[in-house]
Amino acid sequence: MIDIHSHILPGIDDGAKTIEDSLAMARQAYEQGITKIVASPHHRNGSFENDKTTILNEVGLLNTKLQQEGIDIEILPGQENRIYGELIEDINGEDLLTVNDTGMYMLIEFPSSHLPRYANKLLFDLQVNGIIPVIVHPERNREIMENPDRLFKLIKEGALSQLTGSSVTGKMGKKIQKFSMDLIHHNLAHFVASDAHNITNRPFDLRNAMESVEREFDMSTRYMLQENAQEMIQGKMVSKELPQEIKRKKFLGIF
Repeated sequence: MIDIHSHILPGIDDGAKTIEDSLAMARQAYEQGITKIVASPHHRNGSFENDKTTILNEVGLLNTKLQQEGIDIEILPGQENRIYGELIEDINGEDLLTVNDTGMYMLIEFPSSHLPRYANKLLFDLQVNGIIPVIVHPERNREIMENPDRLFKLIKEGALSQLTGSSVTGKMGKKIQKFSMDLIHHNLAHFVASDAHNITNRPFDLRNAMESVEREFDMSTRYMLQENAQEMIQGKMVSKELPQEIKRKKFLGIF
């Protein structure tokens, strides 16, 4: 399996703190059957800034260490970009990084409580510039949970989305789990990734997540999600079906 979203690089965000933490995470991932991990540290989220050069250097150092330790996992470069108004202006500079530096997919994070008003236009402008935005963990965004039509419109306009494994397995609560399954059922989710930060409370839980998908749907749905991760890191087009609207009433008290 390929994990397209993790915080395995040491000491640069709220993920692994030390190289020993990174190695422990890699060993856990290997036990899950993961062979490649996209390192996607936070960028421009108000707490951390990790530019392209920093990430590429750190990925190289970690890969060297993994080889020395005999851990058969490859780390690929990525970046979890918090959406900001000047993002389009920065895409041709040395600040932003696409998944595996292929120039095709970019992980985009929204604030946990809402979607900025400019989100639709910015994600559209990314596509005009040849980059497909991948919205990370939309199932944990309060506004999207209360109004799934916001996500539907973004997906309909060409964006993709990635669920968190722990959301799918129910470790983040039954409401988030049900909503995650709703998103898959309505063709509003295209990837599942660990978003691993450590080996304890935010671990690699990708195998369990894929098994949950298979139980809820079928093997072909699981295969599609796993295959999409492979296509993403190669800079190829992923599989997707026509998105469907989720009909539901707004509700409060989610968290």
